[in-house]
Amino acid sequence: MYRFLLTPRWIALHVVVLLVIPAFVLLGQWQFGRFEERSANSERVTANLAAPPVPVESLAGPAVKEDDRYRAVTASGSYDAAQGLLVRRRPQEGRPGFYVLTPLVLADGRAVLVNRGWVKAGATADTPPEVPPPPTGQVTVTGRLRLSETEESSGIRERPGLPAGQVLLIDLDAIGKRLPYELLGGYVDLTEQRPGGGPAPEPVPAPDVGAGGGLNLAYGVQWWLFIGVAVGGWALLIRREAADRRAGAARPDGGEAGEPEETSAHTG
Repeated sequence: MYRFLLTPRWIALHVVVLLVIPAFVLLGQWQFGRFEERSANSERVTANLAAPPVPVESLAGPAVKEDDRYRAVTASGSYDAAQGLLVRRRPQEGRPGFYVLTPLVLADGRAVLVNRGWVKAGATADTPPEVPPPPTGQVTVTGRLRLSETEESSGIRERPGLPAGQVLLIDLDAIGKRLPYELLGGYVDLTEQRPGGGPAPEPVPAPDVGAGGGLNLAYGVQWWLFIGVAVGGWALLIRREAADRRAGAARPDGGEAGEPEETSAHTG
């Protein structure tokens, strides 16, 4: 009764099912891996945002560790407004604009780059934006520690020919080569400044921690459910084919189910 499973049509179906099952297993495992990775990242960033601030020098040496992203840090020094930069193509709340970068020179002579916030773009692409100057004298800043940007990490392609004092990437190695002092390996998104007062760029919003990979978990479960659908559908088709063949064998004329019976008499 089940010899039909060895026909070319059914062998092709078996091959498809045998290929689909491991593919769905691998896709599910990949989504579960992404869930674990994003959940760990979400927990790490959430903990860093909630941690008490520490001196930036303790974390931002030649480079910043991945685990220290968004860690609250403090720094004291004086702004070097003459070496300030604008970072192009940084929209905020759907509005085009720039980040305002200003080196903060520390007591030991080194400096940390501070993202003082966001300013809206000028009326045209060639119009310089209005940038509030940094405060003079000694200041203490608190902010979120960030890693140096690359084309791969930011998705932004660097290009030459930008207006003076503007960059596309917060690439600390490249920016540090232009400065007369050593630059720490991480930069700071400003959240608080003392003394404050006076006009200032708009603060950069805190990162969206998100759901921690909840969608990846749902997709992983979905892919594995598809395995049951594929196997169940395959088994259902086999049972239906076998049932049809049994019904056909049980007919008086031995025909297949659903075939019309031939008439035994003809009208004259």
